[in-house]
Amino acid sequence: MLCEINQVDCIKYLNEYKGNEFDLTFLDPPFNQGKEYNSHNDNLSTQEYWDWMNEVCSLLYENTSQGGALYFMQREKNTQYVLDSLIKTNWSFQNLIIWKKKTSAIPGSKRYGKHYQIIAFVTKGLKPRLFNKLRIDPPLLVTEKKRRQNGMFVTDVWDDIRELTSGYYAGDEPLRNEKGERIHKQQSPVQLLTRIILSSTNVGDMVFDPFAGTGTTLVVAKQLLRKSAGTEIDPINVEHIIKRINDLRPIDDISVYQDDYRYTENLETIWHLQTDAEKANQEIDQPKIF
Repeated sequence: MLCEINQVDCIKYLNEYKGNEFDLTFLDPPFNQGKEYNSHNDNLSTQEYWDWMNEVCSLLYENTSQGGALYFMQREKNTQYVLDSLIKTNWSFQNLIIWKKKTSAIPGSKRYGKHYQIIAFVTKGLKPRLFNKLRIDPPLLVTEKKRRQNGMFVTDVWDDIRELTSGYYAGDEPLRNEKGERIHKQQSPVQLLTRIILSSTNVGDMVFDPFAGTGTTLVVAKQLLRKSAGTEIDPINVEHIIKRINDLRPIDDISVYQDDYRYTENLETIWHLQTDAEKANQEIDQPKIF
């Protein structure tokens, strides 16, 4: 089963890519907020940044299977730019997912506090090649009286997945260096990628992450028996990705979330439990450095 990390700029990689078409891409780029990165300038002009995103989205479209999915995560203030970029590059809109992150809202002095990020779900072509309708069973609201017999379908508001904040609730999942400092302050939770990959792929499908960061997409794809590839320019991140994938940490084990989807009709098919032999065959190779 393919599991590959490439130390290379994603645009260079996509321009030269000759492999399997992507069935799903998770696009979580730097947000251009002036954050400190070892190998990236996060303070581009607005025009430079969105020209860059347009090029990435266009190349992803060219390398995606018919009906394949793209999930583009961004700040809520950039919603207009995200949708404009996706329209320009021919993607077909399916949903705007609101990820309410179970963390404290960021207060505003002249507007409502910010409490979510957006994830645009789009496809190559009007219809998704597949979409697995997941069922979950969240706690009842105070306005709900009866227990659900078969849970409920996942909607476009995700308020049951906690962000890996920089404070107390980050827990043990974020990767840290010898000083206890986080390797990547914007690391996505495995619970988030589990939902995305389960929704838009089947076993054996190809998953891609152009800004792999700490490798969360690849870690989850491996456990769900999807093929995967990612690009990442920071050599420190690449080093941690390889270790994380080859030596799965208990905190990265997504099996703890399987019961969340117990009412999903085809769960046994899309969430295939790995045998020991399958696990052994999924060690990631040394990175390809371009």
